Amino acid sequence: MKYGRIEGIDKPVSRLVQGTLMVSTDDLEASIDFLDGIRALGCNSFDTAPVYGNGKAERALGAWMDRRGNRSDVFILSKGGHPNADRGRRVTVFDVASDLFDSLARLRTDYIDLYLLHRDDPAVPVGPLVEALNEHMSEGRIRAFGGSNWTVNRIQEANSYAESRGLTPFAASSPNFSLAVRVKEIWEGCLSISGPRGAGERAWYRESQMPVFSWSSLAQGFFSGLLTRENIAGMAKETTQGCAQVYGYEENFTRLERATELAGERGKTVAQIALAYLFNQPLNVFTVSGCRSVEESLLNREAMEVGLTRDELDWLDLRRESR
Repeated sequence: MKYGRIEGIDKPVSRLVQGTLMVSTDDLEASIDFLDGIRALGCNSFDTAPVYGNGKAERALGAWMDRRGNRSDVFILSKGGHPNADRGRRVTVFDVASDLFDSLARLRTDYIDLYLLHRDDPAVPVGPLVEALNEHMSEGRIRAFGGSNWTVNRIQEANSYAESRGLTPFAASSPNFSLAVRVKEIWEGCLSISGPRGAGERAWYRESQMPVFSWSSLAQGFFSGLLTRENIAGMAKETTQGCAQVYGYEENFTRLERATELAGERGKTVAQIALAYLFNQPLNVFTVSGCRSVEESLLNREAMEVGLTRDELDWLDLRRESR
């Protein structure tokens, strides 16, 4: 396992981050067994949020840490400010505080390592948010904070505000980043730094080396063999989360073909090549993926050791025709 560091956090953070959509108090024992297996691989980083299973993911994660007594060794990334059934915009000081306190209770802990604002609302001034997050940090409820689905411009605005007032700035960001490029948004307000349109944002992350926690690193299963040109029409009707509608277009199928070709040559899976594409970028990348088995996570760990040349990276992403 490879690890990185996050400013303000006093423990190593595995660059493979396990999502928690698949763990739940509905089957707590199976969830605890699964988390034990993931931790045994060296993964100590877990991504969660109140909206995952309506709190059941956080509760399962909290029960596991409580039973194993491993809180000090585990890195928890949770989030707040996500829309709910009552209000579509909840990026406010009040809502973030409410979500944070509820998450602490569900996770059975008195602090969260990295707390991210799950969405952004550009109409909301960044100043009060930065001040509130600094207050939560000074009170020990969080160790570091940042934004998920925040543009570089808004992050810069927040950090300029923090710098001008001697406050702690954003320490990390969590956009979508994958070899596959989205045709459309999965949901309103999601942000991707993939493909040609994300080049400018990637350049900033490359220069600043701000940690990037890339969500949907494997494009919702696009590189698992779920979709082909032949079954795309049927899958578009069956895939409720929109993998076909979001990723199923010609340029991505070409990326898939190239990843398949390279995987065959290297003796790797297609998913390993797609993940290696991220790990070989000149960015400070931590990949969030929703592995549903320990075996899948083991394959992802092996992908960290796959080296790709600049020509291979550009070829996979269609920036050149040969490698």
